[in-house]
Order: sequence, then structure tokens, then C-alpha cells
Amino acid sequence: MRGSALRVLVVGAGIAGLAVARALRMAGLRPDVTEKLPPAERGDTGLYLPGNAERALRRLDLDGPVGRLGQVIHRQRFLDAAGAPLCEVDLDALWAGVGSCRALPRRELHRVLLTGAGGAVRHGAEVSSVEPLPAGVGVTFTDGTTGEYDLVVGADGPRSSVRALAALGGPPRPAGQVVYRGVLRDGPPVRDWTALLGQRSGFLVVPIGAGRLYCYADEAGDILPADPLRRLREIFGGYGGPVPEVLAALDHVDVGLTDEVELGRWFHGRVLLVGDAAHATAPSLSQGAAMALEDAVVLAESLAAAGDVDSALLAYESRRRPRTRWVRDRTRDRNRTRDVPPALRDPLLRGRGGRIFREHYRLLVGPL
Repeated sequence: MRGSALRVLVVGAGIAGLAVARALRMAGLRPDVTEKLPPAERGDTGLYLPGNAERALRRLDLDGPVGRLGQVIHRQRFLDAAGAPLCEVDLDALWAGVGSCRALPRRELHRVLLTGAGGAVRHGAEVSSVEPLPAGVGVTFTDGTTGEYDLVVGADGPRSSVRALAALGGPPRPAGQVVYRGVLRDGPPVRDWTALLGQRSGFLVVPIGAGRLYCYADEAGDILPADPLRRLREIFGGYGGPVPEVLAALDHVDVGLTDEVELGRWFHGRVLLVGDAAHATAPSLSQGAAMALEDAVVLAESLAAAGDVDSALLAYESRRRPRTRWVRDRTRDRNRTRDVPPALRDPLLRGRGGRIFREHYRLLVGPL
């Protein structure tokens, strides 16, 4: 269907939605992109992109502009709560032939994707209904406007409204983690992706360029604290390594709960879910953005190769499910590591941790 006049609506202008729009434009289509939120500057948080994310960006012809942002990360270091070494992963060796690993501000990646998608997003356009038509989808927006499309792509995150409207699933399932995110300037010197592992909690520090550090922490739970920064200092105040200096310098963190989405199917008629709307997990493997970028590449390829939309959606889901299932299962494996008492876990990681953590990405190093 390359070069066809296929009418496509992409709902959601985050990483997944803009990546899909970029991929479709490269395939000769001109999708409409809508976002229910008004245009606003993205929050100041960070993002770590493993090697398979750079490969997907290369397929989207966006690796050049992204390659000028942030900082390449060559090594992952795992420490215990006191700051003593547990194990390391050589990222250059792990992702050799695939792509480099990069950490950067999330909003900078968003700007690149927005430009690559053509820059035209209809903001404030919330979908109120999707109705199957003989050869497409009828869409109604909350402002009363309507449209007819050959394909609707729900890229509106783990709490997707498109998912509910298309009867593809209900609310996400809580993953049982409270997460804290912040960006620090003029912090301690940290060159590597550095994680300190406690019991049922962890603290990660990653350089994202220009002297900035991205800080991510999590704890087991499902209740948001009233004072996130105070709670962060309570949990991690006894940690070693760079954590004391980071906590002393942080003046703000964003807090949220992690969600998991596991669905029996990703499309119903001509409505398809991508990214976190279809397969969200806890961020333990840092694969959320990578999976969204890969989704975009494979969806465009599937549409170009198939003779009709229905065949394309079947081909797309059959290609993507094994990889997203792998990410979900390995994420759960890594999260279970947190529940093991450090007295048992830490000796294991000192002996075999590098091999264990490399294994989590084995399938993802392979082709899409």
C-alpha cells in the first residue's frame, strides 16, 4: 500500500505517536495527529535509550539529530546500597552492531520527533467515540467534530482512552512501584549509568549531557507520598555512592505510579494500539521508548508490504508480540530481584550479575 491515499489518524503526540507519524510519512502517507492536551513545554526529565532504540531511530532517519543530543553511555554499573560494586555491563559490547546507548532530556527527543512527524499536531482534540464502518472507522471528538479513517492508531499511553473506546481492554494494572524522577545540574561527577540496589527499592543516576544528571528512584508501593522529595530522602538517606550529594542538591522530583498493560489483542477492526497503550511495563529495562520506536518502524513496514490494512495489522502484531512479551517477562524477572534480601542477592550479582543482566537483552539485540 506504499504511496496510497490511506487515511490514518494517530491519537497521542508522545514518543509513540510522533514516531508512528514519522514512519508513515516516510512511507508516503500523511496521517492526522491529535493530542488531547494543549501544547506545552515537556517536563524536565531524562531518558535512557538502549542500542535498539538508536537502531529504530536510524530506520526513521532521525539518528543524526538525536546523535547531537545528550551523552553516549558506555557502561552500566550496579552497586549495593552502600555504594560497593556488584557488577558491570559493557554496553558497547552488548549492543555491538546494533547501536550506541544514549541518555538525554526527554523533551529534546520529543522535539526531534515532532519535527520529523511534520510538526502538525491538533491539540485539544480528545476522541469521544470510535465506530466501525464497512471499510474504516468513524471518529467523533469531544468538540463535536467527526472524521472517517481507514486506520486509527491509539498511541495515547498506558491509560489509553482509545483502548477503552475500541473495547480492547480496560484500565492498566498497577505494577506496584512508586517512581521518582528529577534532573540535577552541577551534581557529583558521574560518567556511567549507575544504579544502587537496596531491598525493594533502587536509585539510578545517569548523565544526560551538559553537566546534567537524570535521577530515577523507585520503591515498592501503590500510594503517592504527599511530599515526594521528603519521602525520597527518607528512603535513600542511608545510601552511599553519589546518592548523598544528589539528594542534597535536588530541589524537585516528579512522582508517579507504574502501570502494566497486557492485552489479548492489539487491534479491533481498523483500530490499533501501539506503545504503552498496548504493552506498557515498569521501566526497569528502560525499553518503553525503544519499544515505541520499534512499533513505528514495524507498523510502517507492515502497511507497505501488505495488500490491505487488515493483513497489515495481523502481520504487525505477529512481529511485535514476541519482543514486547520478552520485555514484559524480563522486566518482571528484574523486578523480582528487588524482593530478594540483599544478603542473598548481592553475592549472586557479584558472581554472575553481568551475565544475568546482559541476558535480559538477548532477544532485543536481534533483528526487529
